Amino acid sequence: MGEPGSLVTGDRASSRSWCLQRVGMNAEWLLLEDGSEVTIGRGFGVTYQLVSKICPLMISRSHCVLKQNVEGQWTIMDNKSLNGVWLNRQRLEPLKVYSIHKGDHIQLGVPLENKENAEYEYEVTEEDWERMYPCLAPKNDQMSGKNKGLRTKRKFSLDELEGPGAEGPSNLKSKISKVSCESGQPVKSHGKDEVASQPSQPSEHLDPKLTSLEPSEKATEAHVYPGSTKVIQLHYKQKASNPSASHSSLELFKVTMSRILKLKTQMQEKQVAVLNVKKQTQKGNSKKIVKMEQELQDLQSQLCAEQAQQQARVEQLEKTFQEEEQHLQGLEKEQGEEDLKQQLAQALQEHRALMEELNRSKKDFEAIIQAKNKELEQTKEEKEKVQAQKEEVLSHVNDVLENELQCIICSEYFIEAVTLNCAHSFCSYCINEWMKRKVECPICRNDIKSKTHSLVLDNCIDKMVDNLSSEVKERRIVLIQERKAKRLS
Repeated sequence: MGEPGSLVTGDRASSRSWCLQRVGMNAEWLLLEDGSEVTIGRGFGVTYQLVSKICPLMISRSHCVLKQNVEGQWTIMDNKSLNGVWLNRQRLEPLKVYSIHKGDHIQLGVPLENKENAEYEYEVTEEDWERMYPCLAPKNDQMSGKNKGLRTKRKFSLDELEGPGAEGPSNLKSKISKVSCESGQPVKSHGKDEVASQPSQPSEHLDPKLTSLEPSEKATEAHVYPGSTKVIQLHYKQKASNPSASHSSLELFKVTMSRILKLKTQMQEKQVAVLNVKKQTQKGNSKKIVKMEQELQDLQSQLCAEQAQQQARVEQLEKTFQEEEQHLQGLEKEQGEEDLKQQLAQALQEHRALMEELNRSKKDFEAIIQAKNKELEQTKEEKEKVQAQKEEVLSHVNDVLENELQCIICSEYFIEAVTLNCAHSFCSYCINEWMKRKVECPICRNDIKSKTHSLVLDNCIDKMVDNLSSEVKERRIVLIQERKAKRLS
């Protein structure tokens, strides 16, 4: 985990801040900084980038937003995420702001199969800055800064070759002139006065090893070129598209730098030897001095040529690194496109599976609807049969009423029916009026000896009339009232 950033100051170290503490982990906490808006998602333009290793599409590009309202209270909003935001186990409505408090449980996404908890679960808490700081997750801009640092590391390594203690080829002319002036310019001895004008040096005997153009192995190993080590480390950090070529270039680079160091050492030793010999031989031996000066000039020329070659090799190596970096960027782009194609294919497969499930559901619903329609048709047929039977019964009842329950005198349904001794029935009012003229049955002409009031006929007729039309009911009521009036009068 990268450092959260250089945020520790004297005031903040003693303060308390709000954060989202990841459940079950002492790392990847999300800081809720006062006065700022915190966005969470898997995209690049968010404050905290969450990339799920289990399910890459679990977190949306811009999943949710946390910010303070006017009163300073922290709020959370689901930014139309695919798998939702859950506050205290309740899913939030998209684009609706909810207040959060200390101790609240926030869940991003849903648990996968065979798992009880989601991958990203947090608890709202307020902690001391010293306690919180080591556990904070890096912000998205800090991650981008680290990536930029990796890209420019090669540039800094090459710049360090030009720094103190390294003989870099980028400032070749200034380094050559500096080497020429380190121990004084080569002196051409034409007389005793010129030899005497040289700076005084401690008298030493000329070392035989200084005249040799090849120094010992120990002297070579003692001079380590710092810039070459850093370039080698940079090379191993790059993912080379052609490892064999880069490795050979680096080996050649190391050999050349060793030769340059050897030549520099030899040149410095020759300069010291020239000065010592000039001081020791003030009276003569100018040929030996001229020879040593010539050897020194040859070493300088050889050093310049080696540095020029090294400059060309460094430029070639830099060009190779640039090509490899471009190749890596192309591979990353192709990999990203391949991942996108896989995600699109997966989404298309899920869409097809959903459409197949919808089609199966549609067929099931159609079968259910057809069965219901068939039941409705059967029910309708049965209802029609029942209605026909009911009408038939009513028709039969009407026939019975008309034929058997009507008074032969008034042609109306019996009102206060009475039965004579001959078993014929009539209305009480009608038979009384008939008996004023004749005392015999209107139907069979037998003498009327007795009259019996029939309650059964009255109750039966009243119940049947209740099922008849309102006109029949009203006419019956009017007829009963008229007969009562006539009886009273």
